[in-house]
Amino acid sequence: MAKEIGANQYIICGNGTLIYDLQKEKIIYDSFMDKEKVLEIIKVCEENSIYYNIYTQDNVLTKTLSYNVLFYDKENSKKPIEKRTNINIIEDIPKYIKENPNINILKMTICDSDKIIFSSIVRKLKMIPKIDILDIEHMSKKNIKFGSEDIPIEYFYTEITKQNTNKWTAIEYLINILGIKKEEVMAIGDNINDKEMVENAGLGVAMGGSILETNRIGNDFVKDNNLDGVAEAINKHVNNK
Repeated sequence: MAKEIGANQYIICGNGTLIYDLQKEKIIYDSFMDKEKVLEIIKVCEENSIYYNIYTQDNVLTKTLSYNVLFYDKENSKKPIEKRTNINIIEDIPKYIKENPNINILKMTICDSDKIIFSSIVRKLKMIPKIDILDIEHMSKKNIKFGSEDIPIEYFYTEITKQNTNKWTAIEYLINILGIKKEEVMAIGDNINDKEMVENAGLGVAMGGSILETNRIGNDFVKDNNLDGVAEAINKHVNNK
């Protein structure tokens, strides 16, 4: 995506877990999850038969193609090999993590189609210290194509990162390197994991139809992504400055 839009400086990835310098081709900041914490979260999930997957620096680790990973897998079939999401199906994920101590874990995703079960697991996970769990109450809805038919998949989900890791903390690190003020930053977002950066940036822009717009988070509001809302924000606040 960075290459497609001509980006040539920095990328913030994994909900603020790392910053990558495109010119030097190296990571300049990271906040990877502690592997012992990851194993603790996995234990809770497996004891309660809740679906989880893990985002490493290179792959998505999963036991089965379900929920969000099923969507990625179907999207992969439409893309050339070099643009596909790397999905690694592993039967015993805890064993894999223990045997590969050098893997870097950005975040975890927890999914379930039943709200009561999902909420119960989230409450248990919140008892684990030194992790951050996104407070997401809405259901994710995606469509996947089987032949000529669109099949909806709906599920509740949350994302887990290391404590005090989010897009805004990464932006703060980056603006110190760039020597600019937060008042000079525009942040555009459409989901709860964008909340901190939209609230703290000098100009926070919420996408239309998003949870941020619904809760009136941000200084300005633009159309949704299907109607070029990001381009609208850039043209309005940058190109016409």
